Amino acid sequence: MRYLNILLGLLMLAFVAVQYNDPDGPLWMAIYAVPMIWAFLAAFRLPLLRTPLGSRLLQLSLLAGIAATLYYWPQMPGFWHKEVWWNEETAREGMGVMLLLLTLLVAWLTSRRRSSAPAA
Repeated sequence: MRYLNILLGLLMLAFVAVQYNDPDGPLWMAIYAVPMIWAFLAAFRLPLLRTPLGSRLLQLSLLAGIAATLYYWPQMPGFWHKEVWWNEETAREGMGVMLLLLTLLVAWLTSRRRSSAPAA
């Protein structure tokens, strides 16, 4: 799971980076930065996610991700086809939020997994 979290964190970092020329770039940079941070915490500082505060904040982020996915879900048919999302910003935003939710879900599942270290 560590490598998956690193990969998803890097993906979210790339999403942050490509927002530099978007008119509402700072908003989307902040939106994509949240799952990026959770993914890197899940990869490199997993015990922080397992604290009561870390767990609650991650759950809150996950709920916000679900709400954002419902809000930004693309309304056009076939939004996953290149000819649609290439021309429709709302389709790209919707798919980006879906990947954001996937990243948060993987971080949450990682935090819920039992440690593979043997018990003393």
